[in-house]
Amino acid sequence: MKELLRQYSDQFSDTIIWAFFAFVLALALTPVYTYFAYKYKFWKRQRSSDVSGKKLEVFNKLHAKKISRHIPTMAGLIFVIAVAVVTLIFNLDRGQTWLPLAALAGGAFVGLIDDILNVFGNDAKNRGLRAPIKFATISIIGLVLGWFFFAKLGYSSVHIPYIGDIEMAWLIVPLFALVVVATGNAVNISDGLDGLAGGLAASAFAIYGTIALLQGNYGIAGFCYTVTGALLAYLWFNIYPARFFMGDVGSFALGTSLGVVAMLTNTLFLLPFVAAMFVVEAGSSLLQIFSKKVFHRKIFISAPIHHHLEAKGWPEPKITMRFWVLAIVAGVLSLVLWVTGGAL
Repeated sequence: MKELLRQYSDQFSDTIIWAFFAFVLALALTPVYTYFAYKYKFWKRQRSSDVSGKKLEVFNKLHAKKISRHIPTMAGLIFVIAVAVVTLIFNLDRGQTWLPLAALAGGAFVGLIDDILNVFGNDAKNRGLRAPIKFATISIIGLVLGWFFFAKLGYSSVHIPYIGDIEMAWLIVPLFALVVVATGNAVNISDGLDGLAGGLAASAFAIYGTIALLQGNYGIAGFCYTVTGALLAYLWFNIYPARFFMGDVGSFALGTSLGVVAMLTNTLFLLPFVAAMFVVEAGSSLLQIFSKKVFHRKIFISAPIHHHLEAKGWPEPKITMRFWVLAIVAGVLSLVLWVTGGAL
């Protein structure tokens, strides 16, 4: 027992050191990013219409002050670079960190193209990559990573809590891609208030880091804690009032890598609990779209739900911090479910 505790202690110490390095590196990269962001005017252009082409009157009214301010985007590059550097130097492992790192880089690449078009593009109507293109590109990334997951790493089953492992064979590949696409879009949808997506992601990765550590997947644990450390440095400047936004480069990077971590730890059915607030955010948007198309009426004043709460009069910092609290509670609950589900 003492040996086991000593092993956990040693590995936990390493992962915390990597998280600290990522935190410091992200802080060091921030002034570099800020210099170029303000010099080359990485100003985020807000959406003026929804997916159906209708004007976002409520959204534009709520964020009139932000729209009038020059707030740079693409700050997700800060934590993406920090996580990549620390992982490449200290924690590169074929079986545990190649896939989440590739997902982080792949999601960041798609998001970066979208952000560049948003900032420097001349098309004021689209303001970035069109949704079908982003969806298709992330899907291709998910399928490629899913193939590696199945063919090279040998994963072919999914664990269902209280039941056991279900063999899926090659069907694990499209499932893997679906998870990557879903989490990537969920985090992207949640990135709408100062500090919201960053705080929710930090909580989710910290929980998955703990799960991976208890599983003995120390490389995955190190990756998750590294992301958490880098995000804490980012949040120092992104909490209300935000100095900059992560942009799609950050949200897609976080979402795709979070989905990969869930698959690698074989905790897919736990993901909705660990990332509960991302599920709520994405679900509210889907419900709004469905209701408008089928019933021609809105469920929420504005979607996703954090904009609905804004429209109801909730201050932005209150929404963000209460979502953080709910995310932490959901994360602790997910740990309990994981333990009682026969995972330990």
